[in-house]
Amino acid sequence: MNGAVYDGGENRLPFCRSIGHTVTMEMVQEPAAHNEALHEAARIACSAALKLRKGEQVLIITNPKPSVEVIARALYSAALDCGASPVLMFQPVKTQFDFAEPAVIAAFQARPQAVISISAEKLGKDRRGIAEPYKHEGIEYDHLFHLLMYGEKSCRAFWSPGVTPESFIRTVPIDYAGLGRRCAAVSRVLSAAESARITAPGGTDITVGLRGREAKPDDGDFSQPGRGGNLPAGESFISPENGTAEGVIVFDGSISLHKGDIIIREPVRCEVRAGYVTNISGGNEARALLETITAAERDALEYEKTGRLPKGQGAVYAKNARNIGELGIGLNPKAQITGGMLEDEKAFRTCHFAIGHNYDNDAPSLIHLDGLVREPTITARLADPVSPGKAAPSLVVIERDGELVV
Repeated sequence: MNGAVYDGGENRLPFCRSIGHTVTMEMVQEPAAHNEALHEAARIACSAALKLRKGEQVLIITNPKPSVEVIARALYSAALDCGASPVLMFQPVKTQFDFAEPAVIAAFQARPQAVISISAEKLGKDRRGIAEPYKHEGIEYDHLFHLLMYGEKSCRAFWSPGVTPESFIRTVPIDYAGLGRRCAAVSRVLSAAESARITAPGGTDITVGLRGREAKPDDGDFSQPGRGGNLPAGESFISPENGTAEGVIVFDGSISLHKGDIIIREPVRCEVRAGYVTNISGGNEARALLETITAAERDALEYEKTGRLPKGQGAVYAKNARNIGELGIGLNPKAQITGGMLEDEKAFRTCHFAIGHNYDNDAPSLIHLDGLVREPTITARLADPVSPGKAAPSLVVIERDGELVV
């Protein structure tokens, strides 16, 4: 199915309900207020986060699912109000393992200045990019979007997989100056660290190496080419050194799976050795996680056989399906644990780890599964000072029992 392009027609129905032939004012007011709040959040996303300018080309990609379509249309209108030139494309819902529609990938070839992905699940993989990675200055990218963002740095973007109108309205209009300060403080410590130890009451006790890694602040400032992140924003995250993670992670908040995000009822215990998950135990959630990882391992080998991965890469992608690819710390004061990972991972008093692909593009995988840990204590062992001219203490506590310290 080809992506469909929204041409900007104002085919909107009024937000009201009726009983018989009578429409009450109370029934009209609540949806109208909700609609107004959504458009205000969309305005903030376009004017404060992306800082769209007159004449800029904006590509908005979504699915024909009401919960995301209504947000995408609000963003389309907000982009027009900024004087930009948006195009809204629809494609079917994509999961962790699905490819984006060819028309969507082709749209990236137009080199838009800004990209917005408002998807029910995922944007979708780039079939050509996985089979024949794009190269820029010696680095390979398996998605054209990643080439534009991180290689050429020709566009800026935000992406909101699994977003809902309620979450968008509540978590996007926040104090971005305050968020920026929190993200910067946490990122400075993580970037200066040689390792970090994370413990939590649920049983997590793991150490990850961080030498040579740079933390990324998801602070909602996507105003410059090459900058991008989530909306809702609100985390600092880093890719651990490959092969260094050692210990146990007990996921006890929520977790991403190939069939979507879920709240964890029975904790999922993952034993980690030399950077990879070696054993998973627990209840139904643990079995579902193992099923997703096993599918990613199997599909990676199948992709190579059918030419969708370069020769020799099947084993690499399969191995990294168990890689610890991210440590992130939630910093958005309006975020809650709802069972939607986009918001959950931004919540205060949590950290998250991802199994699979990392953000330094040196551990490719077909999956990136975020899992939440509640009430963590995060201690960084520093290699360098966080401020020039100041001696660095050997240990810095970032978060203690869920309370942000730095």
